[in-house]
Amino acid sequence: MSDASFSSEEKRPERRGYRRLKVSVPVEMNLESSETPTRGATSDLSGGGCYIETMYPFPVGTILDIKLQLENTLLIAATVVTCDPQVGNGIQFTRMLPEDREELQMFLDATERAQEEKSET
Repeated sequence: MSDASFSSEEKRPERRGYRRLKVSVPVEMNLESSETPTRGATSDLSGGGCYIETMYPFPVGTILDIKLQLENTLLIAATVVTCDPQVGNGIQFTRMLPEDREELQMFLDATERAQEEKSET
C-alpha cells in the first residue's frame, strides 16, 4: 500500500500544542463592549484553549475575558479562533497569570489520570 492511499485528513499534523480533554467546566465570557457576561461550559479543555458550546457563538477574532471556574476562578484573556454557527466557539488562551496557568495544568493532569483510570475499569 502506498502513501497515496491515505487521505490528506490522516496525514495532517496536529496544529494544537496541547492535548485536549473532554471535560465540562463552567465558564463566563465578557466582551469589552458589554457589561453582561455570557455563561456556558467547555466541551473540551487544554492548556492553550477550549471549545465552548453555545447557540450564539462569537465571530472569529473576538477578544474575550474569560473566567474559568475550577477550584478557584481563573482569569484568562482569550481570542475566538473558530466559529461554528449554532454550535460553538474554539477559544485560544492568550494570557493568564502564572499561578492560574499552574492551577489549570494541575486540573488537567488530575482529570486525565481520572479519565484513564475510568477507561481501564
